Amino acid sequence: MQKIIIVALFLVFSMHLTAQEKKAFKIFNAKGHKTSYKKILKKALKADIVLFGEYHDNPIIHWLQYELTMDLAKEKTLTLGAEMVKTEDQQHLNNYLKGEITFRTLDSIFTKWNNFVTDYKPLVDIAKKKNFEFIATNVPRRISRLVFKGGFKVLDTMSDTDKQWFSPLPIDYDETLPGYVKMKTMLGKHALVNLPKAQALKDATMAFNILKNKKENQIFVHYNGCYHSDYKEGIYWHLKKSNPDLNILTISASEQTTIEALDADVLGKADFIIAVPDSMTKTYIGY
Repeated sequence: MQKIIIVALFLVFSMHLTAQEKKAFKIFNAKGHKTSYKKILKKALKADIVLFGEYHDNPIIHWLQYELTMDLAKEKTLTLGAEMVKTEDQQHLNNYLKGEITFRTLDSIFTKWNNFVTDYKPLVDIAKKKNFEFIATNVPRRISRLVFKGGFKVLDTMSDTDKQWFSPLPIDYDETLPGYVKMKTMLGKHALVNLPKAQALKDATMAFNILKNKKENQIFVHYNGCYHSDYKEGIYWHLKKSNPDLNILTISASEQTTIEALDADVLGKADFIIAVPDSMTKTYIGY
């Protein structure tokens, strides 16, 4: 009898400890089944391109981007690229990677996000240390803003210098893609017809620069906001249209009240979905 009581007390104590345990993240596959980081790494090692979608201000996702990149770099030669660096800053970035300028100099001459030093410089420094290329894939914001205001026709009027910073014209655009439709639906009566076009310009430009710089027998790891690759739209859609044979792995994120199960509305969002508590601290506000 005494032994039974002791076992019962042990079980109650163990359950109490489990209830108090805090998890920073859990990983699920597209169908919502729990999986592991080890499986992400295994799939990524076989991929041609990894599209690692993020919430820009989520520290757990940034940490996992760093860890996955480091682990892949132990096995393969990589090319890295990011939405967060604009194409017109490629030469400045190259100069830093080659050691021709210091980061202080780079910091003073290129357009960067507020959280660049904490969240993206570590990824750039992997490339610097490993002698990998790091590709600035995204169109300058000043150009996407012009499309937001005036549609694709404004791109025809730009100088040859500006045209080198985005995907060749005409921009491939399908306004019926669910992501673009949802974008307008969410804004309701305030929706602007050119908003999805500005998004499509970014998607097309990033895909173009990934393909342009993808090397044979190398993995291209690209960091972008979730929206640019969720549900295999955006960048993914453009990549597959150009080369249907590409093996592309998509990773995304979901901020949830609880991470014990994947929220139903994000099933199918990516090949792997990282659930993070919505109470997680943010790395910055705005960018």
